[in-house]
Amino acid sequence: MKITFLGSGGGRFSAISQRRMTGGFRIDNLGGKNYHIDPGPGALIRTYQFGFDPRNLSGIFVSHAHTDHYNDAEILIEAITRGMTKETGTIFGSTSVLEGYEKWGPCISKYHQSKSQRVILKPGEVNEVNGIKVKGTKTEHGDPAGVGFQIDYNGFKVSYTSDTGYFEELPDYHEGADILIASVLRPGNRTIPGHMCSRNFVDLIEKVKPKVAVMTHLGLKMISNNPVVEAKKISKRTGVKTIAAFDGLSFNVNYNNPKKFRLISLKDVESSMHSTSHALFNSGRRNSYQTSFKNKEFDELSIVKRD
Repeated sequence: MKITFLGSGGGRFSAISQRRMTGGFRIDNLGGKNYHIDPGPGALIRTYQFGFDPRNLSGIFVSHAHTDHYNDAEILIEAITRGMTKETGTIFGSTSVLEGYEKWGPCISKYHQSKSQRVILKPGEVNEVNGIKVKGTKTEHGDPAGVGFQIDYNGFKVSYTSDTGYFEELPDYHEGADILIASVLRPGNRTIPGHMCSRNFVDLIEKVKPKVAVMTHLGLKMISNNPVVEAKKISKRTGVKTIAAFDGLSFNVNYNNPKKFRLISLKDVESSMHSTSHALFNSGRRNSYQTSFKNKEFDELSIVKRD
């Protein structure tokens, strides 16, 4: 299994500025299937920029009805279904994404849902599709029907919190996660309603005790504060290897020993052209993988650039 981040930014202002990309992330070769998770603005473009093909997706996951999570879902569905000419693929989504809930959604048209299998995710409910078990996890966020999820493949579990504030039962929903991917919008103790900060992520990690933790969906304050340093602090506090995602981060997962993997920085020759500011883009790249060396972020890992 390979996990690749086609964007590590999140929140409306991060999405508008594109200081970090907002394409979500991919999980490839999960039981022979490939999935795109929360394809926000630019997901299609970033897919090609980092050397992937959206047509080889088996499905998409959309956690809730906010633009930075669902924006490119329909065009990816068109890629999966070969321009809506074939019945194939699976769309996993919250009630708000697929059916609409009060003022939220639906975010994917009935037309775009018509050629694929639909799986509505609800907190605590488990669905078995394509050889994997997917459990919806509760969130406390602006979209009251939004969800995170936990994927279970032969007992190996990958959890994704999506956007949520921290609440007492949150660790229970992600219990047993080998890899815990969380939306961590702000650094330190600077939390806001409906989102986690670094301190909240520490609390979650200490209770879930994953093998590896990844923080993504980074807001402007987190980006400016240096997420690599934040991740290092979290690692030291929790004893769990914690990675700050960056645009183009990719790593293969070893099911038997998930702590051991090599981080790869995928080459993206077009990114500076798509950034609103070349200086901000270059600063962001230094802030993600180059700074990691100075802080010994990858002391038991290795990182390479791939053309």
